Amino acid sequence: MKVLIACEFSGIVRDAFRTRGHDAWSCDILPSRSDTYHIQTDVLSILDQGWDLMIAHPPCTHLSSSGARWWKDKIDESEKALVFVQTLMDSPINKIAIENPIGMISTRIKRPTQIIQPYQFGHPVSKSTCLWLKNLAELVSTEIVEPKWQYLKSGKRIDAWYSNNKTERSVTFKGIAEAMADQWGTNV
Repeated sequence: MKVLIACEFSGIVRDAFRTRGHDAWSCDILPSRSDTYHIQTDVLSILDQGWDLMIAHPPCTHLSSSGARWWKDKIDESEKALVFVQTLMDSPINKIAIENPIGMISTRIKRPTQIIQPYQFGHPVSKSTCLWLKNLAELVSTEIVEPKWQYLKSGKRIDAWYSNNKTERSVTFKGIAEAMADQWGTNV
């Protein structure tokens, strides 16, 4: 299966699919942590290249509820971010998953298909993550563990898993990436 992981620099989701035999590529305007199987460009320029599945992680800087207190000051940025998300949702790819925290997409475009937590996939963290799915089944929990840390909207809490770097905070948990590859990689 030809898989596009949009807006991913870490390669975590891409590598989960590649280790299961898929032709998976990450794409981001940022360089990848590894130079292999990564396309450094605007993902909108490659949406029509025959992908079977796209998992997209659009930047949440102007969309997430954690930044709601600044929404009134960045209306233009939020509108551009929403147009970007809608373009991803409308792309000519048969199977699509859009991943983002709770925020503006839910109220301005549509409600998520599913909300997952890292602790459902083996990570002791509570961090609500929305999924908007097209032609994909909802993810099934793989390893439920007790959450020890919670992501707070204020961004003031620092825990063992939490980074002050917003780019690092956006990286997908490995257990979620593996569930995506295991469950959606066979859902062709």
